[in-house]
Amino acid sequence: MRLLIAAVGKLKQGPERELFAHYLGRAEAAGRKLHLSPLTVLEVAESKATTAGARIQAEAEALLAKVPSSHRLVCLDRQGEALSSAAFAELLAKWRDGGAEGVAFLIGGADGLPPETLAKAAKAISLAPMTLPHGLARIVLAEQIYRAATILAGHPYHRA
Repeated sequence: MRLLIAAVGKLKQGPERELFAHYLGRAEAAGRKLHLSPLTVLEVAESKATTAGARIQAEAEALLAKVPSSHRLVCLDRQGEALSSAAFAELLAKWRDGGAEGVAFLIGGADGLPPETLAKAAKAISLAPMTLPHGLARIVLAEQIYRAATILAGHPYHRA
């Protein structure tokens, strides 16, 4: 099952980008044997619209235009469901074992994702009750995908 992280904006050079790349690489390597790969990333530009509503719509349209229609959508949203790492791993395994071709994780811009996009999602998840900077959200998501792969493989990385 293919995994895709689709996000608004680009990570700048520096520690955030390096840590994201680190967990992305680990997740890709761990996921290969478990049919949780490839893990790819796509970034779309932040909208220059003058209102929050227009920015949200434009960014969501740009994200959705790049996501294959065969992928299940998972929207990262502060109002989404908070999953444990084990529950997240179980969800990925359920979709993989159910024949899903892919899963696309959508990370909106500073203003989030519109209700219409959230309604299209197979799942909306929250990484934390606090608002996270977008770079940090990407890092946490990549690490949780890696952690899910280690949980499914029975690797001792996860010690909950």
